[in-house]
Amino acid sequence: MPEALDDAKLSAVLLRPLRPTKVTIVDYDPEWPRRFERRAADLRRILGSRARLIEHIGSTSVPGLAAKPIIDIVVGIDDPEDEQAYLSDLEAAGYDLRVREPEHRCFRTGEPDEPVNLHCYPPGHVETRRYLAFRDRLRTSEADRDLYVATKRELAKREWRDINYYAEAKRPVIDEILGHAGWQE
Repeated sequence: MPEALDDAKLSAVLLRPLRPTKVTIVDYDPEWPRRFERRAADLRRILGSRARLIEHIGSTSVPGLAAKPIIDIVVGIDDPEDEQAYLSDLEAAGYDLRVREPEHRCFRTGEPDEPVNLHCYPPGHVETRRYLAFRDRLRTSEADRDLYVATKRELAKREWRDINYYAEAKRPVIDEILGHAGWQE
């Protein structure tokens, strides 16, 4: 189980200060898969063979699921810590590096109209596999979709010191749903 999140741990990996936020959950938008496809095509053009996989993850990747209207994408980069191999290309395309942690970089782009979170991990990284297993379980289990959206709507009633605290608060239900899927690290 990961250590509890606190401001010091967050500040060590975030490239911007903590930002208090209120989460907005909206009904599913059938435009989300098309937004992902456009971004994926751009990423293939920008990164070429450096992008070993490009997958739509998160709630916007699950048909019918209410979500924050932010497209989440995971890209498999052999060595995300080798920023010289890809960072300038992503920045030139408008991606802003927000998180730097071992084997992971997170970027943001498209604000305010079509926001995107871009996670770069090695292709076979445990987090990449978790994202995909969770997405696939939600796509096939109505009960788990209902559980997840109820949790998100309840958590969205609060104001958060930073969006990462909201994400951490969802972790127990995510772990429960992954357990339903038979997930093992």
